[in-house]
Amino acid sequence: MTTTAKNLASGRGWQVSDVICTAVVGDRPFEEQHRSFCVAAVTSGTFRYRTRQGTAMLAPGAILLGNPGACYECGHEHGAGDRCLSFHFAPAYMERIAAGVPGASKLDFATPRLPPLPALAALLAEAEAARETGDGEAFEELGLRIAGAVVAAAAADPAKAARTPSRRDQKRVAEAVRLIEFNAERPLSLTELANGTATSPYHFLRTFRHVAGMTPYQFLLRTRLHRAAVRLRASNEAISTIAFDAGFNDLSTFNRRFKREIGEAPGAYRARRASREG
Repeated sequence: MTTTAKNLASGRGWQVSDVICTAVVGDRPFEEQHRSFCVAAVTSGTFRYRTRQGTAMLAPGAILLGNPGACYECGHEHGAGDRCLSFHFAPAYMERIAAGVPGASKLDFATPRLPPLPALAALLAEAEAARETGDGEAFEELGLRIAGAVVAAAAADPAKAARTPSRRDQKRVAEAVRLIEFNAERPLSLTELANGTATSPYHFLRTFRHVAGMTPYQFLLRTRLHRAAVRLRASNEAISTIAFDAGFNDLSTFNRRFKREIGEAPGAYRARRASREG
């Protein structure tokens, strides 16, 4: 068994699990089926996801989308293992959410995934911090907010997935994503990332953007900010320590970029955790 799922919290019509996959290159993917609506946030690793809506390479920050009854496969020909926060919603539960989202007339995901989105950055960091600290009570509210944001994003551009990237392009981007994951705290140039995939910087930039939904620099910056946000919610370490450990050499730059990505300053973001616990 290459996949384990730990139930983190559940309620009437919803459930959230910490899903860890240990599949490696060469393991044969097998077909599974979504029993309910699935909204899964990838928190580490990469994998190929294939369902009737299309095929996509999923990397940290991306959102896997699944419809009830839909069959799917996940493959790891580009690297070993991944981890996801997987939210499952009953159709009736999702119908109530969609009813409050403008433009969400059809309750059916038309694309296999959403790329990392600024609108979800703060929510996903909170959810990952709740997983790390064992704060199961936070997941009911977080699940509602994440589901609403995902339904809104999918309704705004239901067919943005366009053509499916080639397997060669997916492999190149997966290799670059893992390089960023393991070295996000140090400087990484576009040339270094492109050299690691044996392509020119220009071709690599276009390929990465098409497969991952953002540029390599945007992905690197998002990775650093996401890790910082999780530590802000899960620990009491100094903001400056967290910023420098994440790869930022200047605290003012970190504060400015954090506010732009997460929507509020690091101190205010952490204070919301303290006020909730109080």
